[in-house]
Amino acid sequence: MQFNLTPAVKNLLIINVIFFIATISLKQLGLVEHLSAFYFDSPFFKFWQPITYLFMHGSFEHLLFNMIAVFMFGTVIEQTLGIKRFIEYYFITGLGALALHMFVQGLEVYSVLGSFTANTVNAGNVDDVAGLIKVRDIYSTPVLGASGAVFGILLAFGYLFPNAEVFIFFIPIPVKAKYVVTGYMLIELVLGVRNSPGDSVAHFAHIGGALFGFILLKIWGYRSSRNFY
Repeated sequence: MQFNLTPAVKNLLIINVIFFIATISLKQLGLVEHLSAFYFDSPFFKFWQPITYLFMHGSFEHLLFNMIAVFMFGTVIEQTLGIKRFIEYYFITGLGALALHMFVQGLEVYSVLGSFTANTVNAGNVDDVAGLIKVRDIYSTPVLGASGAVFGILLAFGYLFPNAEVFIFFIPIPVKAKYVVTGYMLIELVLGVRNSPGDSVAHFAHIGGALFGFILLKIWGYRSSRNFY
Protein backbone atom coordinates (compact mmCIF):
# COMPACT_ATOMS: atom_id res chain seq x y z
CA MET A 1 0.00 0.00 0.00
CA GLN A 2 1.44 3.34 -1.01
CA PHE A 3 0.66 6.52 0.89
CA ASN A 4 1.13 9.31 -1.63
CA LEU A 5 -0.21 12.55 -0.20
CA THR A 6 -2.99 13.52 -2.61
CA PRO A 7 -4.15 17.17 -3.05
CA ALA A 8 -7.53 17.00 -1.32
CA VAL A 9 -6.21 14.93 1.58
CA LYS A 10 -3.27 17.31 1.98
CA ASN A 11 -5.58 20.31 2.19
CA LEU A 12 -7.97 18.56 4.58
CA LEU A 13 -5.06 17.80 6.92
CA ILE A 14 -3.84 21.39 6.79
CA ILE A 15 -7.29 22.91 7.36
CA ASN A 16 -8.04 20.61 10.30
CA VAL A 17 -4.70 21.43 11.94
CA ILE A 18 -5.28 25.17 11.43
CA PHE A 19 -8.74 24.93 13.01
CA PHE A 20 -7.34 23.02 15.98
CA ILE A 21 -4.52 25.49 16.57
CA ALA A 22 -6.98 28.38 16.33
CA THR A 23 -9.33 26.65 18.79
CA ILE A 24 -6.70 26.24 21.51
CA SER A 25 -4.89 29.55 20.93
CA LEU A 26 -7.97 31.77 20.55
CA LYS A 27 -10.14 30.38 23.33
CA GLN A 28 -11.57 33.81 24.03
CA LEU A 29 -13.37 33.68 20.69
CA GLY A 30 -15.36 30.59 21.70
CA LEU A 31 -14.78 28.80 18.42
CA VAL A 32 -16.09 25.50 19.78
CA GLU A 33 -19.46 27.11 20.51
CA HIS A 34 -19.62 28.94 17.18
CA LEU A 35 -18.25 26.33 14.77
CA SER A 36 -19.37 23.00 16.26
CA ALA A 37 -22.84 21.71 15.34
CA PHE A 38 -25.74 22.05 17.75
CA TYR A 39 -29.22 20.51 17.51
CA PHE A 40 -31.17 22.40 14.86
CA ASP A 41 -33.62 23.87 17.40
CA SER A 42 -30.92 24.93 19.85
CA PRO A 43 -30.38 28.67 20.30
CA PHE A 44 -26.70 27.96 19.65
CA PHE A 45 -27.31 26.51 16.18
CA LYS A 46 -25.96 28.51 13.20
CA PHE A 47 -26.44 27.74 9.52
CA TRP A 48 -22.72 27.30 8.85
CA GLN A 49 -22.18 24.66 11.56
CA PRO A 50 -23.05 21.59 9.39
CA ILE A 51 -19.85 22.37 7.44
CA THR A 52 -17.54 23.85 10.06
CA TYR A 53 -18.16 21.11 12.62
CA LEU A 54 -16.17 18.76 10.36
CA PHE A 55 -12.99 20.75 11.10
CA MET A 56 -13.40 21.03 14.86
CA HIS A 57 -11.86 18.57 17.32
CA GLY A 58 -12.14 18.34 21.07
CA SER A 59 -8.62 17.13 21.78
CA PHE A 60 -5.29 16.43 20.12
CA GLU A 61 -5.98 12.68 20.27
CA HIS A 62 -9.33 13.21 18.56
CA LEU A 63 -7.64 15.18 15.78
CA LEU A 64 -4.71 12.76 15.50
CA PHE A 65 -6.74 9.59 15.05
CA ASN A 66 -9.08 11.20 12.53
CA MET A 67 -6.24 12.65 10.48
CA ILE A 68 -4.32 9.37 10.49
CA ALA A 69 -7.41 7.69 9.04
CA VAL A 70 -7.86 10.44 6.44
CA PHE A 71 -4.21 10.11 5.47
CA MET A 72 -4.08 6.31 5.36
CA PHE A 73 -7.40 5.59 3.67
CA GLY A 74 -8.38 8.93 2.15
CA THR A 75 -5.40 8.94 -0.19
CA VAL A 76 -6.46 5.63 -1.69
CA ILE A 77 -10.07 6.73 -2.02
CA GLU A 78 -9.07 10.05 -3.61
CA GLN A 79 -6.90 8.22 -6.12
CA THR A 80 -9.84 5.95 -6.91
CA LEU A 81 -12.64 8.54 -7.11
CA GLY A 82 -10.65 11.53 -8.32
CA ILE A 83 -10.19 14.80 -6.44
CA LYS A 84 -13.55 16.41 -7.31
CA ARG A 85 -15.66 13.39 -6.48
CA PHE A 86 -13.62 12.66 -3.36
CA ILE A 87 -14.29 16.17 -2.02
CA GLU A 88 -18.00 15.73 -2.77
CA TYR A 89 -17.93 12.35 -1.04
CA TYR A 90 -16.16 13.74 2.04
CA PHE A 91 -18.58 16.59 2.62
CA ILE A 92 -21.75 14.68 1.74
CA THR A 93 -20.87 11.89 4.14
CA GLY A 94 -20.07 14.52 6.77
CA LEU A 95 -23.46 16.13 6.23
CA GLY A 96 -25.14 12.72 6.25
CA ALA A 97 -23.44 11.88 9.53
CA LEU A 98 -24.83 15.03 11.13
CA ALA A 99 -28.27 14.45 9.60
CA LEU A 100 -28.62 11.00 11.16
CA HIS A 101 -27.21 12.25 14.47
CA MET A 102 -29.77 15.07 14.58
CA PHE A 103 -32.56 12.72 13.53
CA VAL A 104 -31.81 10.45 16.49
CA GLN A 105 -31.59 13.51 18.75
CA GLY A 106 -34.97 14.62 17.41
CA LEU A 107 -36.51 11.26 18.29
CA GLU A 108 -35.14 11.58 21.82
CA VAL A 109 -36.53 15.11 22.16
CA TYR A 110 -39.89 13.97 20.77
CA SER A 111 -40.08 11.05 23.21
CA VAL A 112 -39.88 13.52 26.11
CA LEU A 113 -41.68 16.62 24.83
CA GLY A 114 -44.01 15.17 22.20
CA SER A 115 -42.45 17.61 19.73
CA PHE A 116 -39.17 17.96 17.86
CA THR A 117 -38.83 21.53 19.12
CA ALA A 118 -39.02 23.00 22.60
CA ASN A 119 -40.40 26.44 21.82
CA THR A 120 -44.00 25.17 21.63
CA VAL A 121 -43.82 23.03 24.75
CA ASN A 122 -44.34 24.01 28.36
CA ALA A 123 -41.63 22.08 30.17
CA GLY A 124 -43.52 22.58 33.42
CA ASN A 125 -46.11 20.11 32.18
CA VAL A 126 -43.51 17.38 31.62
CA ASP A 127 -43.02 15.03 34.58
CA ASP A 128 -40.01 13.17 33.17
CA VAL A 129 -37.18 14.93 35.01
CA ALA A 130 -34.49 12.64 33.62
CA GLY A 131 -35.93 13.19 30.14
CA LEU A 132 -35.82 16.97 30.55
CA ILE A 133 -32.18 16.75 31.61
CA LYS A 134 -31.52 14.69 28.48
CA VAL A 135 -33.23 17.32 26.32
CA ARG A 136 -31.23 20.08 27.98
CA ASP A 137 -28.03 18.20 27.22
CA ILE A 138 -29.06 17.73 23.57
CA TYR A 139 -29.70 21.47 23.20
CA SER A 140 -26.48 22.52 24.92
CA THR A 141 -23.97 19.90 23.74
CA PRO A 142 -22.42 20.23 20.28
CA VAL A 143 -21.09 17.52 18.00
CA LEU A 144 -17.69 18.13 16.44
CA GLY A 145 -15.02 16.33 14.49
CA ALA A 146 -14.38 14.71 11.13
CA SER A 147 -15.35 11.25 12.38
CA GLY A 148 -18.54 11.04 10.31
CA ALA A 149 -16.64 11.72 7.08
CA VAL A 150 -13.85 9.41 8.27
CA PHE A 151 -16.34 6.57 8.66
CA GLY A 152 -17.52 7.36 5.15
CA ILE A 153 -13.94 6.93 3.97
CA LEU A 154 -13.55 3.67 5.90
CA LEU A 155 -16.77 2.37 4.36
CA ALA A 156 -15.52 3.30 0.90
CA PHE A 157 -12.24 1.47 1.50
CA GLY A 158 -13.98 -1.64 2.79
CA TYR A 159 -16.50 -1.55 -0.06
CA LEU A 160 -14.09 -0.84 -2.92
CA PHE A 161 -11.24 -3.01 -1.62
CA PRO A 162 -12.90 -5.67 0.57
CA ASN A 163 -9.99 -8.08 0.46
CA ALA A 164 -7.27 -5.56 1.28
CA GLU A 165 -5.56 -6.62 4.49
CA VAL A 166 -5.06 -4.03 7.22
CA PHE A 167 -3.64 -4.09 10.72
CA ILE A 168 -5.75 -2.85 13.61
CA PHE A 169 -4.86 -2.27 17.25
CA PHE A 170 -4.46 -5.29 19.53
CA ILE A 171 -4.74 -7.82 16.67
CA PRO A 172 -1.29 -9.07 15.59
CA ILE A 173 -2.41 -10.41 12.21
CA PRO A 174 -3.82 -8.58 9.17
CA VAL A 175 -7.59 -8.56 8.77
CA LYS A 176 -9.50 -8.06 5.53
CA ALA A 177 -11.01 -4.61 5.21
CA LYS A 178 -14.55 -5.93 4.74
CA TYR A 179 -14.43 -7.59 8.17
CA VAL A 180 -12.88 -4.56 9.86
CA VAL A 181 -15.51 -2.19 8.47
CA THR A 182 -18.39 -4.55 9.26
CA GLY A 183 -17.11 -5.00 12.79
CA TYR A 184 -16.76 -1.26 13.30
CA MET A 185 -20.31 -0.64 12.10
CA LEU A 186 -21.78 -3.30 14.37
CA ILE A 187 -19.89 -1.93 17.38
CA GLU A 188 -21.08 1.61 16.64
CA LEU A 189 -24.67 0.40 16.24
CA VAL A 190 -24.61 -1.48 19.55
CA LEU A 191 -23.03 1.45 21.42
CA GLY A 192 -25.44 3.90 19.82
CA VAL A 193 -28.52 1.87 20.75
CA ARG A 194 -27.19 1.23 24.26
CA ASN A 195 -26.72 4.99 24.78
CA SER A 196 -24.75 4.52 27.98
CA PRO A 197 -24.62 7.44 30.45
CA GLY A 198 -21.40 9.41 30.11
CA ASP A 199 -20.76 8.21 26.56
CA SER A 200 -19.93 11.39 24.65
CA VAL A 201 -19.27 9.71 21.29
CA ALA A 202 -21.77 10.43 18.49
CA HIS A 203 -22.13 6.82 17.38
CA PHE A 204 -25.04 7.46 15.03
CA ALA A 205 -23.01 10.16 13.29
CA HIS A 206 -20.43 7.48 12.51
CA ILE A 207 -23.14 5.18 11.19
CA GLY A 208 -24.62 8.05 9.19
CA GLY A 209 -21.30 8.79 7.51
CA ALA A 210 -20.92 5.15 6.49
CA LEU A 211 -24.56 4.85 5.39
CA PHE A 212 -24.46 7.92 3.18
CA GLY A 213 -21.11 6.77 1.81
CA PHE A 214 -22.58 3.42 0.80
CA ILE A 215 -25.56 5.13 -0.86
CA LEU A 216 -23.27 7.51 -2.77
CA LEU A 217 -21.04 4.74 -4.07
CA LYS A 218 -24.10 2.84 -5.25
CA ILE A 219 -25.57 5.92 -6.95
CA TRP A 220 -22.26 6.69 -8.64
CA GLY A 221 -22.01 3.11 -9.86
CA TYR A 222 -18.81 2.03 -8.12
CA ARG A 223 -18.29 -1.68 -7.58
CA SER A 224 -16.05 -3.52 -5.16
CA SER A 225 -12.72 -4.82 -6.35
CA ARG A 226 -11.51 -8.32 -5.61
CA ASN A 227 -7.90 -7.24 -5.57
CA PHE A 228 -5.90 -4.42 -4.08
CA TYR A 229 -2.32 -3.51 -4.84
